[in-house]
Amino acid sequence: MEDIQLMKGNEAVAHAAIRCGVDGYFGYPITPQSEILETLMAEKPWETTGMVVLQAESEVAAINMVYGGAGTGKRVMTSSSSPGISLKQEGISYIAGADLPCLIVNVMRGGPGLGTIQPSQADYFQTVKGGGHGDYRLITLAPSSVQEMADFVVLGFDLAFKYANPVMMLADGMIGQLMEKVVLPPFCKRKTEEEILMESPWAAQGKPTNRQPNIITSLELDPVIMEEKNNRFQEKYRTIEENEVRYEEYMCDDADYLLIAFGSSARICQKAIEIARMQNLKLGLLRPITLWPFPKKVIADYAEKVKGMLSVELNAGQMVEDVRLAVNGKVNVEHFGRLGGIVFTPDEIVSAVKEKLQ
Repeated sequence: MEDIQLMKGNEAVAHAAIRCGVDGYFGYPITPQSEILETLMAEKPWETTGMVVLQAESEVAAINMVYGGAGTGKRVMTSSSSPGISLKQEGISYIAGADLPCLIVNVMRGGPGLGTIQPSQADYFQTVKGGGHGDYRLITLAPSSVQEMADFVVLGFDLAFKYANPVMMLADGMIGQLMEKVVLPPFCKRKTEEEILMESPWAAQGKPTNRQPNIITSLELDPVIMEEKNNRFQEKYRTIEENEVRYEEYMCDDADYLLIAFGSSARICQKAIEIARMQNLKLGLLRPITLWPFPKKVIADYAEKVKGMLSVELNAGQMVEDVRLAVNGKVNVEHFGRLGGIVFTPDEIVSAVKEKLQ
């Protein structure tokens, strides 16, 4: 029987983490994602599944705890919101440079600086473009419902371990605080030490074994070896781009104009499409589910079919740059967004299409 519950997106992340066998969560409270840590503390999974839940002394400490846990082959995660993710960026780069899997949840708020606790989607650059230093990539999942907040915990760990790479779940404050029904994943058995070593033979266990000791590091002082390592990273990223692009289409078959949106913006776009079609304006929606790898090929294909595209984002225009790169000048691409935590209405989106594209 399905386990259907009513909860916030943040709460769904916490419950899914417990159920899918996460070994450790290390975090620090910040609005609008604090319910993740609060729910984990209330559920006390250390008494039932053995999951470690720890409020670190800072965001920097939390990401470095994730680094250590990931190095032992454990399923570990953290969560934060925009300024906290900024503080974690050095550690995220270290984790990527050490070929380690983990899940990072970012429930975005407005910025720059401390900004506002209201929803925003202005962390696209610092996530999709790699906010830390070096040529690395984060597999980035963008949920648009409470159900996906739960589902993407499971998917995130699957992808992280498949490619030995950090995965970011990039939600916005609206999805984190939204309350909907959700079907939670079933409880799974946590892996034994032997199973961990089979899944992650590179893991450092800190005890004598009959294997050569594994050293977990992102440091390499020989530039020739470092170039080889970076080339291997790039080959891995190309494999991810070939195999892990995810997106959703909504009423695109006969669309004259295409909306591109993720997260809560995509939900609002669906209503805008209904309003527009009552006015004989044929809109469709393409929702990137993976912001990286970005669905550039499918967007390029639509450039041959539609009259124009509108990138709808709660920011000043970030994803629109990748949409324009994808279409390569074949069709007009414009941006529409609101800033400061103000959420646009469906009618505003329809008006923007008429003003910018028609």
